[in-house]
Parts: sequence; C-alpha cells; structure tokens
Amino acid sequence: MNNRVTRLIAAVLACGLTVALAGCEGQVPQAVAPTTKDSEIPNVTVAQEKKIRKTVLDLLDQASAAKSADGIGSRLSGPELAVRTSQLNIAHATGGEIDGHATIPDKVAQVIIPTDNEWPRVIFSITTTTDDQQSKRLLVFRQDSARQNYKLWGLTRLFEGVSLPKFAVAHLGSEMGDVNDSNLVMTPKQAVERYADVLQNGSQSKYASSFADDQLRQTLATQSQNVQQGVAGNNGSQQQTFAPVDGQIAVMRSSDGGDLVVAQIDSEWIRSAGDGRESLPASNDEKALFGNATATSTIKATYVNVVAIYVPLKDSGEQAAAVAAERQVIQVIPQ
Repeated sequence: MNNRVTRLIAAVLACGLTVALAGCEGQVPQAVAPTTKDSEIPNVTVAQEKKIRKTVLDLLDQASAAKSADGIGSRLSGPELAVRTSQLNIAHATGGEIDGHATIPDKVAQVIIPTDNEWPRVIFSITTTTDDQQSKRLLVFRQDSARQNYKLWGLTRLFEGVSLPKFAVAHLGSEMGDVNDSNLVMTPKQAVERYADVLQNGSQSKYASSFADDQLRQTLATQSQNVQQGVAGNNGSQQQTFAPVDGQIAVMRSSDGGDLVVAQIDSEWIRSAGDGRESLPASNDEKALFGNATATSTIKATYVNVVAIYVPLKDSGEQAAAVAAERQVIQVIPQ
C-alpha cells in the first residue's frame, strides 16, 4: 500500500454547487488532524502568513486608491497580476471605484500551509465573507524560489453553497499535491484540461459527465444564450475558446486524499454582428477596455479565468467539481 493511502483520514466533500460569481458565502470546514509525516513541518508560520497577506493587501489598497497598476508586480504574479491590472485599468478609465468583486477581506477563516521543501511553494488562505456578504475568497500565495517573496498568485470566489475539503490545521501543515497524481479520478493536470473543454463545449463536451454542474458553467451558458439571441437575427456568430495556461497551476492535498486544484484558463470570445452591423462590447468592463477604438463587424474579448477544482480519489465514486472561480476580461479589440 503506498504512503499516500496510509495517510488518509476520513473526510467528506459536500459539493452542492450553484454560482453567481458574487454569490453568498461558501462553507469552509473545520480543520482536522494532520496528513503529513511526523518529520515534515510547515515552512511558514501562521504569523508569517498574516504578515505576507497584510503586505499584499496594503499594496492593493494603495493601488486601488491611485487607480493605478504601477508597482503591483512586486507582490502579485500569475493570473492575479493580469486580473488586478485589468480591474485597475477599468477603474482608471471610468473614474469609478475598483469593482467590488476585487475586494479581499483582511480576516481569514482558514489557512493551509504546506510542508513541502521544494519550490514553487503555495499557501492557500480562505478569507471571511466581505462586509456586504459576498462570498469567501480563496487566495493562493506563491513563492517561486528561496530568494523571492511570496506573491498573491491567484484569487477565486467560492461558489454559493459549496463546501471545501478538509485540511490539516495550519501549524501542522498539509502536503502539496502532484499535477500528475494518478490516484485520483483524473490527474490535476487532466482536470484543468478537461474542465476547459467543458467550459468551451458545455453539455456537448465528452467530459461533461465527469464534473458536477457549477455556477461558472451556468453563468457562461446564460451569457452565451443571451448574446446568441442578439446576433442570430442578423446572421452573426460567436465563439469562445478556452485553454489552460502552462505552469499556472497550484495543488494542495486534502485530508481525505483528494486534491484542491487552482489553475488559470484563458479564453477568447470572438463575436461577429453580421449583416454589416458593428460588434460592440458586451459589458461595462469590455466597454472600458475597448475605449475609443473604432468598431468593426467583429470584436475579440480576451478573458482570464481562475478556477478551483476539487478532484476526489479514484475509488470515491465522486465527480470532480469546480468550487470557486474568478473571470475577468483583460483586453477587447476590434478584428
């Protein structure tokens, strides 16, 4: 029997899913007994995580006040750098406040600290709800090498009603997962690739039955249907393509042996108005990024999608399930 199986501790993932990405509070379970070997110890303390998080949040507060992304790369990386830069650019263009979905509470409900000694290392921090009762945020802080600071690499918002898997208490630490872990219903890498196919093809994806339904899929389906109604009468068209970004993935092993996977999936949404009409932005954010560009018959919007997927053990009988997501347009250009 392999070492992983011998460390399993009973836990249950309850995945009742629905999503308006600004939905109500997701549920975070209480921490449980350690899953790591006695010789393994967390490489960051709870106090250090708090200091890292405060440094990042202080910088983001300054950036939001200035409506400028200048300098945020010192404490942000990966998909969150692209997402926050876009949000700040939109606030600057409109003269308004940064989108409320960008709010990060300064208190946490749980911190998941790794015991692994190699790099890159990640910390998963789950915040409380926001003051206006938006859902909890799952933050991923990543350190790429011993000589670099931890940076906020990813942020997702928990779906309404979901329960995350259980993890060891922070001072005991958890084990980071392997992207090619074959003890699961699918490897974490496969989960991201297959979920991207589901986002692109919906119920027609050959992997659709491998994933529980979720709020992001529902939101995208509704959005696509609404746009289709507008373009169909003019012989227009639309197409969305989704692709995982190589290397932009973080995996943490839960106490029951399943993995919580956070990854970046980029997408392009190309829309053609048809019959000599102009294709225009489909949202206020798209409009802000489109700016004063000259409209043509076709428009392309590029989005960054950050998703959190729970991948259960192979013999669990459970589907993989997206439990949190963030979706942000970063560029809109005429074609």
